[in-house]
Amino acid sequence: MEHKYIWGHSRRFNSYSEYFKKTFGNRIQKLTIDAGFTCPNRDGSKGTGGCTFCNNDAFNPSYCSSVKSVSQQLEEGISFHKVRYRRVKNYLAYFQAFSNTYAPLEELKALYEEALAFPEVIGLVIGTRPDCVDDEILDYLHELNKKAYVVIEYGIESCYNKTLSRINRGHTFEDSVKAITETSKRGIRTVGHMIIGLPGESREEILEEANILSDLPLDNLKFHQLQIVKGTSLSVDYQLNPYNYKQYSLNEYLELMLEFMEQLNPSIVIERIAGETVPEFNMRPSWGLRYDQILQQFEALLEKKDTWQGKKWKA
Repeated sequence: MEHKYIWGHSRRFNSYSEYFKKTFGNRIQKLTIDAGFTCPNRDGSKGTGGCTFCNNDAFNPSYCSSVKSVSQQLEEGISFHKVRYRRVKNYLAYFQAFSNTYAPLEELKALYEEALAFPEVIGLVIGTRPDCVDDEILDYLHELNKKAYVVIEYGIESCYNKTLSRINRGHTFEDSVKAITETSKRGIRTVGHMIIGLPGESREEILEEANILSDLPLDNLKFHQLQIVKGTSLSVDYQLNPYNYKQYSLNEYLELMLEFMEQLNPSIVIERIAGETVPEFNMRPSWGLRYDQILQQFEALLEKKDTWQGKKWKA
């Protein structure tokens, strides 16, 4: 008989795909949208140049372009994904590029509601920064959440202000805590995005982030290993100071994420443990595997070590 953990299935971490099966009864696919937003550390209100690691071209799918309407991007996205996921019937409109709450509320309403008017779209995932929400926006999304599935995904990236300053985020970890708390209070599903292996962070500091994040009212977490992407200021610094950057082998990374997962609150759903970049954008050798292969190796390691998410969590 397979063991079931507190999340109700036999996988050794609180899996995003299993969460969706339980919530919706079937697979739900995200459709990425570029709605033409910018960020306060790009337009001069807080700074210029953006985050040192950011190049949206490295992960935007081919159908995704701000010159197209939201409806056109959704239509092309459904056509794109139906080839690979033929049984998918419903979608989430994923406002991903840059900061997707960084505009006047009336403009946001028009974009979000255009997406929700699309027949097969049942909800929104809104990627943004913790310093780009306020009570007015969150109160509107609270009302929208009553008739559609709404998720806000915050780029936390690091729990340390020294790192956030170094990568030109333009906000503090305290900003993240406040935004996550206010969003959760309104009953909106709240996701955090983290980058593992940022320059200047030790292994011990990375693992301590598991304890810090476990105390926040987060519903989901996404993890990406640090990737040095061409066309970013981080790539310039990497070329000048490569010794400041830890190059994790796949085995080292999986061992690190296993320890991280052991300490993490088991109620948090894990969307992904690693990221993928279009190969021609990556300045460092990749691991040569697709994400599903990386995940298989991670789950095999959890099995081998007989461990699971939250095994060492200190509630």
